[in-house]
Amino acid sequence: MSPDSVLELAIEPPLRDLGDGFQVRRALPSPHRRMVGPFIFFDQMGPAALHAGQGLDVRPHPHIGLATVTYLFEGEILHRDSLGTVQPIQPGAVNWMTAGRGIVHSERSPPHARVGRARIFGIQTWVALPRAHEETEPSFAHHPASALPVLDDAGVHIRLIAGTLFGARSPVETYSEMFYADAALAKGSRLSLDAEHEERAVYVVEGFARIGGTSFPSGQLVVLKPGVAVVIEAPEPARLLLLGGETMDGPRHIWWNFVSSSRDRINQAAEDWKAGRFDPVPGETEFIPLPERHRAPVHYP
Repeated sequence: MSPDSVLELAIEPPLRDLGDGFQVRRALPSPHRRMVGPFIFFDQMGPAALHAGQGLDVRPHPHIGLATVTYLFEGEILHRDSLGTVQPIQPGAVNWMTAGRGIVHSERSPPHARVGRARIFGIQTWVALPRAHEETEPSFAHHPASALPVLDDAGVHIRLIAGTLFGARSPVETYSEMFYADAALAKGSRLSLDAEHEERAVYVVEGFARIGGTSFPSGQLVVLKPGVAVVIEAPEPARLLLLGGETMDGPRHIWWNFVSSSRDRINQAAEDWKAGRFDPVPGETEFIPLPERHRAPVHYP
């Protein structure tokens, strides 16, 4: 099968060093593609080694109109939010925070992770909410790795993070038809990805993958053409994230930490944050101030 018949585009996100050796790659939104299914933001954080006494300190910041999904390969993050949630985030678990009409949260390294050198490696995605749920009540759900479906077949090991895939369904409650999966492929294995979902993409986390006869190294997001079954080959061991879902019910605007089908709603959220009208995170006094309107910074330290 030729590359032109299965591949829509490949996004190679730039690598940015945010200091102290902490690096991020932002695959979505991209100048070439704003969304894949409901996924509107896709950041790879790390892999990075944090020096003793240091750690992540993402101060409280707001969200509307989306759900954040934090998924770690290495390390630990302590999540706190304005609902009073305090939840350690560890590798393989799913942490789904629905912002809806508005939520505030912080993400920090826990005290025990600051004692010696620690590593951090993971993905943060934002899933845009359908219009009918953009103003839903905020909530937070944690699902340990042991609660997620696992699929094994001929050298392919898949943990289903959210949504449906290959007849399995994750216990994570979603607001639209989607899929998000962590796939480990042994050397020489093949993964057949059918056209169950309208929009699909493959993110190469480690190693490299061959799709439609083209090899893609780690750090690339490969967007697949709709309606076509695809075979993913692993000439060497590889780790991939599979993601996508149904096309969103209309365009979404994104600015700073806000996502909405309405520009006016984003403007209102910005004013609310500036005026201190969001609920605070209990026990936290710091916060990330509203940036100048021409800037939309990465909110990792």
